[in-house]
Amino acid sequence: MKVGVIGLGAMGLGAALNLLKAGHEVIGVEPRAAGRDAFATEGGAAVASVAELPGELEAVVVFVVNAAQAEAVLFGEGGIAPRLPRGAVVLLCTTVSPAAAKAIARRLEEYGVLMLDSPVSGGAKGAMAGTLTVIASGTEAAFAAAKPVLDAIAKRIWNLGPEPGAGSTVKMVNQLLAGIHLAAMGEAFALGVRAGADPKVLFDVISESAGASWMFLDRGPRLLAGDDAPRSAINIFVKDLGIVLDEARALTFPLPLAAAAHQIFLAVAAGGAGDRDDAFTIRFWERLAGIPLPGARKEG
Repeated sequence: MKVGVIGLGAMGLGAALNLLKAGHEVIGVEPRAAGRDAFATEGGAAVASVAELPGELEAVVVFVVNAAQAEAVLFGEGGIAPRLPRGAVVLLCTTVSPAAAKAIARRLEEYGVLMLDSPVSGGAKGAMAGTLTVIASGTEAAFAAAKPVLDAIAKRIWNLGPEPGAGSTVKMVNQLLAGIHLAAMGEAFALGVRAGADPKVLFDVISESAGASWMFLDRGPRLLAGDDAPRSAINIFVKDLGIVLDEARALTFPLPLAAAAHQIFLAVAAGGAGDRDDAFTIRFWERLAGIPLPGARKEG
């Protein structure tokens, strides 16, 4: 299968490599030379812009940052959508609002192109291992066309029905929880440090206690090591919790915990660390209360 992967960042690179391993012909798109080089080192081919992608692709996997970027690579200058053959499928793996997913699907339909609303979970580790969870919705034809791609990148594929937007709705709820858990982890570690607890002991005990979460177990070791090289950046949750809160406002639905967590991510970003790893919400309390960060920070 001839597949284009747009975005060779933390998630897209892993997906592209697993597609390559599965025997597909893969062309990546990444403006950063480092991303292209990382893919080329493993035998992949990559170009710097979507305009350089060939049109005869059977599937396109989109791993960009937000809805605006997704629309640009699909429909903007040099965008791939008008050049795809009828019946090709776009897997929209970017976290976007349900309304954005529906709008993109409608525009693709005008070109005879299928779309799977298919945000993912599992992080960079899951992407590299080919064990992502895909939270997908789309027509039977879209699922059938996307199956070879999904088989290569995912361990669990949720079929949430035929309507685009359903996948993005569930991913939105997931991001609400993930963001709150990250903010709570920072608060908990900050309190422990201020009270004199050993951060490593805190992690070891809570990892085997009721207060643990997937985010705590996954991100805690990064925090302890001071390793803030971004796998998923603070700015991603500024965006994702913004989607959550925008949708809640449209529904006249209160989300006090999500709103508080969003403010913590915004505060860290405002302090200049928005591009650092999202394990470091503790920087809010570092600056507020002058507490030291666990571990020796490693910039990367």
